[in-house]
Amino acid sequence: MKSAFELAMERFGGPAKSYSDSQKQQLADVDKDIDAKIAQLKLTSRPADNETPEQREQREQTLVSEIRRLEAKREERKEALRRSFDA
Repeated sequence: MKSAFELAMERFGGPAKSYSDSQKQQLADVDKDIDAKIAQLKLTSRPADNETPEQREQREQTLVSEIRRLEAKREERKEALRRSFDA
């Protein structure tokens, strides 16, 4: 069975890359690392009992911003790995 990534690449006309088990593990390690950081952020970003609505909104905006930054970092790291696999 093909992965969603492979199906998408076929639809867009690009070649679907095959990675070794080691390469797949490296990509999965990036996901695990970033997922752990996001989980830690969510846990440490709990609302305080005396938090005002403005403080809550600011905290939530900061959390969303940090998650986006981490997601971008994930994609950058995975893309760098993919390029190194092709080299």
